[in-house]
Amino acid sequence: MNISKRTAVLVVVAIVAAAAIWFGLNRRGSEPADAASNTSTNDAPSAAVATVRLRPAVSSITVPGVFQAYQDVLIHAKVSGYIKQIFVDIGDRVHTGEVLAILEIPELNAQVDSAKAAVERDKSEIERTHHDVSRAVAIHAAQHSEYARLAPAASKLPGLVAQQELDAKQAQDLSSEAQVDAAKSAYAAAQAKMSEDVATLEHYKALQAYSFVRAPFDGVVTFRYADTGALIAAGTDESSNAMPIVRLAQSGLLRLRMPVPESDADYMRIGGPAVVRVQATGETINTKVVRFTRSMDRSTRTMLTEVDIPNADLHLAPGMYADTTFPLQRDGKAMMLPIDAIVEGDQPYVLIVDGTNHVVKSPVVLGIQGPNFYQVVSGVKVGDRVIVGNQSDYQPGQVVSPSPVDMDLTAFRQTSSPNSGSSANTSVQRGRK
Repeated sequence: MNISKRTAVLVVVAIVAAAAIWFGLNRRGSEPADAASNTSTNDAPSAAVATVRLRPAVSSITVPGVFQAYQDVLIHAKVSGYIKQIFVDIGDRVHTGEVLAILEIPELNAQVDSAKAAVERDKSEIERTHHDVSRAVAIHAAQHSEYARLAPAASKLPGLVAQQELDAKQAQDLSSEAQVDAAKSAYAAAQAKMSEDVATLEHYKALQAYSFVRAPFDGVVTFRYADTGALIAAGTDESSNAMPIVRLAQSGLLRLRMPVPESDADYMRIGGPAVVRVQATGETINTKVVRFTRSMDRSTRTMLTEVDIPNADLHLAPGMYADTTFPLQRDGKAMMLPIDAIVEGDQPYVLIVDGTNHVVKSPVVLGIQGPNFYQVVSGVKVGDRVIVGNQSDYQPGQVVSPSPVDMDLTAFRQTSSPNSGSSANTSVQRGRK
């Protein structure tokens, strides 16, 4: 009996030991397979990918420019003279027609007085010659009347009037008629002389009016060159070195001039939109293109383009810098990719991650380029996942672990798990290869 119990215990122990050994062997055999499987999954490199989407695409160019006064002139004197009074200084705002300075010109004043006297003398001469004409006409009328009375009687009754007397009356009639013509000529000459002297007077008065130096437009005095008592030469000859009185700038309306590169000049249009950002004040101004030269500068290969900026309160000053952005091209439904997703070269291409997470190389045709995006005309389709950055780390046919990023075209925000986020952000920051 004891032998049977002992035998049964040994059999149970043997069975348990055999089961333990079998279980242990099976466990060791399965661990390498599981490890291999896990190793295969974990070895696939992470790749930041962006999804191709349809979005509006707008390309633009930003160029620097300098504000200039709409008009900027040196104010010269028309006539030579001494500064009698000057009413403005730098920074003063003036209006059209406002007197800036008065010149003292004694010799010109004397010429005006002389011309006035000549006109008065001409008036007296005209009055005298007018009276002469009236007297000559009256004398002629009397002489002609007397001759006209004697001539018919002499013809009807020959010998009644002596021929000598008749000839004398006829001569007196003709002479008085000539005197009328002479008086009228003298009267006309006096009128012409008066017209000439009046023109001379107006000439000197016009020059005298230039002794009042006036502002040609609303503006700001940006520099003052002369003081009271200074001798100012006439600035009628551009080649002379005549000293100006002041410098005047029309700053209520400013010109902003920018050099647009030759490659973008064809997109400029009168009335086209422009966005100006003033560096000094930080303000942004929406405006329009008002003019451009329509010719290229041969040295810089740029075209000068202008926009006008209202500046009624003068908070902007000529000489300030500003950046102007001009929209160039627009496509309302463009396939968009981040600029770091494109491998540029003679034949640009992208690396697409297909449905089985294999890398596929695809040549592309590019369209509109923005500051951080490209329009892809062909080579991809909407919904494709494209590797962004570090493309040299991947080979066609390679299996990768895609890590999606949000394509907002201004920043890439990681949307995958935190473990894979680090590698994706790094690849984007490194840029395209």
